[in-house]
Amino acid sequence: MLEFIKAGGWIMGPLILCSVLATAIIIERFWFLRKKNIVPKNLVPQVWKWVKNNKLDKQKIAILRNHSPLGQILAAGLINRHHSRAMMKISIEEASGQVIHSLEKYLNTLGTIAEIAPLLGLLGTVTGMIRMFAAIGEVGLGNPLILSGGLSEALITTAAGLTVAIPAFIFYRYFRSLVDELVMSMEQEAVKMLDILHGHREKS
Repeated sequence: MLEFIKAGGWIMGPLILCSVLATAIIIERFWFLRKKNIVPKNLVPQVWKWVKNNKLDKQKIAILRNHSPLGQILAAGLINRHHSRAMMKISIEEASGQVIHSLEKYLNTLGTIAEIAPLLGLLGTVTGMIRMFAAIGEVGLGNPLILSGGLSEALITTAAGLTVAIPAFIFYRYFRSLVDELVMSMEQEAVKMLDILHGHREKS
């Protein structure tokens, strides 16, 4: 492996860094974007129980806000529960923006890695070809070892760039889709809470 890295030249350093960073982001997002942590089940019914039993106070709202991203959204609406449905909805939408930002954290970085890794590989290809043609100019075609060094650098960096970029792009698209799904679930739960509090839906 070390010989493989050395053969790829200096461009392998940035590619390895991109690989490590992409792997760290993928692991972190898998851990963070678990549905049971983002959209816990039975949270809206629990809120309704607090409301029905007159136990919804500032302390309960603070607990709800720190409970989960969905709890943060619901808490923003509950602070204005004595106001109109429209006011509650505005508060929920403002909190949703903050939550969505946290769900999308690091995804732009992962997408950037997916874009630049092939370019880094292409740069390595170009430098490898330059090295090969420079060797041809100095020693001619009589020394295949010198020529093979430049050619291997060109091929290795191309392969390394694609090896980093393809998984990064796949997981970038996956996490984007997952965030969209989680946001839709949170919106449904928030609407359910609004309907229950304003008498447009049966309590459960």
